[in-house]
Amino acid sequence: MKRISCQYNIDTACVEIKYDNGAVVSIDCVSIEDEYARNMLERSELDWLLCNKPLEYVQLVLSGGLEKYLQGPYEHRLSD
Repeated sequence: MKRISCQYNIDTACVEIKYDNGAVVSIDCVSIEDEYARNMLERSELDWLLCNKPLEYVQLVLSGGLEKYLQGPYEHRLSD
């Protein structure tokens, strides 16, 4: 299977991955945030990742790397 698209659907609050064989995988982002984000800063970081890098978000979810990601420096912070 070849992935043909990966995007966040704001209407369903899910990331949708579409494949060339017609298969669609949908990840419920609200459930992910409820499971991993311990505060508003972490929720904000996951939202940023979701909107700006949905494929990276999916890869972290599927690999189990979200917890480690949230322990590192946040991507969307600007350097002081």
